[in-house]
Formats: sequence, C-alpha cells, structure tokens
Amino acid sequence: MTEQRLAHDDEISLVDLAAILVRRWKAMAIIFAVVVLAAFAYVLTMTPTYSYVSVYEVAEQAPVGEGSTERALESANTVIAKAQSLAVAPVTRELLQQSGLESLPFAVDLTTPEDTQLVKIISQASESDSALVEKMHSALLDNIASNQQALVDRQRASLESRLESLEDSLASAEQSTSSGAADLIASYTEQIAMTQDRLTLLQDGRVAQTAVKSLEKAGTSRTLIMALAVVLGIMLSLMAVFLMQFAGLVCNSLNEKES
Repeated sequence: MTEQRLAHDDEISLVDLAAILVRRWKAMAIIFAVVVLAAFAYVLTMTPTYSYVSVYEVAEQAPVGEGSTERALESANTVIAKAQSLAVAPVTRELLQQSGLESLPFAVDLTTPEDTQLVKIISQASESDSALVEKMHSALLDNIASNQQALVDRQRASLESRLESLEDSLASAEQSTSSGAADLIASYTEQIAMTQDRLTLLQDGRVAQTAVKSLEKAGTSRTLIMALAVVLGIMLSLMAVFLMQFAGLVCNSLNEKES
C-alpha cells in the first residue's frame, strides 16, 4: 500500500501542471521577456548584408567529336578548380596587404549553375565592404580571363598553323598531275573548310558582370529571427518553470528528512 501511495503521489495531472504555470507566471514572463529582448537587441545591431555576384562566360570552340554539343574550350568546373587552387589565395593575400586587414570580412564562393558553362563568384557582405568585394571579384575575374585568353590564343594559333599547312598542301595538290590529285584536292578542301569553321566558332571568354549587388538582403531576415526568439522564449520559460518546481520539491524533501 505504501508503494502504491508513493507512486500515486509522484503522478502529476494536467491540473497540477496548469497550477504550476499559474503560480510561476511571473518567472515565465521574465524569462520570455529576457529572450525576446535579447533577440530584439541583436536584430537592432545586425548589419544588413547583400549578395554580390560576378559572372564569367567561358571561352567556346567548335564541338569536339561526332554528336558532341559541348563547346566549352575548358569546362567551368575546371576553371573553378584552377581559380580556387591558384588564384584565390594569392589574390586574398594581395588584397589584405593593400587594405591593411588581417582577414577578409566576407567569403568567396565559386560555383557553376547546372547545365551551363558559366562561372559565378559569390560573396555576402555589407554595403560598406562593397568596394573590397569588387576588388576581390575583379582580381579573380582578371586571373580567369587571362588563363582563358592564353588557351584561346594557343588554340587559334594551332588552327591557323593547320590552316596554312592545309592551304600549302592544297596548292601542291592542284599543281600535281598524279592520278590521286583530285582526291587529295577534295580532302584538303574539306579539311580547310572545317578548320575555317573551327576558327570562326572559337570565341573568347567574357566577363558578363562584376560584383552586382542583390536587390534583396541576404542572410536570415529580422522577422524570422524574432519569430524564432518568441518560440525559443516560450520553450525556455516552460522548461525553466518546471525545473524550478522540481528543484523546490527536492529541497522540500531534503528539509523534511533533516527535520
């Protein structure tokens, strides 16, 4: 009977829970107010940030291989990998030396949208750091454009050299009196046309935009932060009240045993 009575005493009904909340409503209100006011103070001190996006279109060439539609002279993923490995660190160091900062107040992400050959450079920063973002993006774009232009120049020189060689071979075939001269002329003519097409389709990469600021603010909105603070305040106040009630019961139990 004693064990049953103790088990019954340990049970807490919904009425008991409601009574606890009513008795300790002041503590709940204080904890809730502290959490919400702390969030409000944080929101007031938040510096608005925006996304700054630069876009580079990679150089293109004629599709390589039968049935291929891929025209990038160098894939966007390759361009990004090279920039991350060889350009980001040196550009960052140079910019830090120029600005006198220990670290940049923003991150730099290089991505490529799916099924495109675009390289996007993205940073989130405040308006006060926009000039620094533009310098960083411009330096990276210059590095990417320089590497791409070197590839284009090598490809163009190779095609022009091949075209010149084919034209010389065609001239020799036209002067030849052998029985296979006609076939050679037809073959060289076709190869010359294909090479000229490849030269025509070879296009330089270009900077589409540099550090363009987003219209909307980036990061977590103030409204969402306040909404989360209200939910957190309710949860913490409820938990604190029940912990206080439990601590009070433990203290009362210890006092009864000592007396």
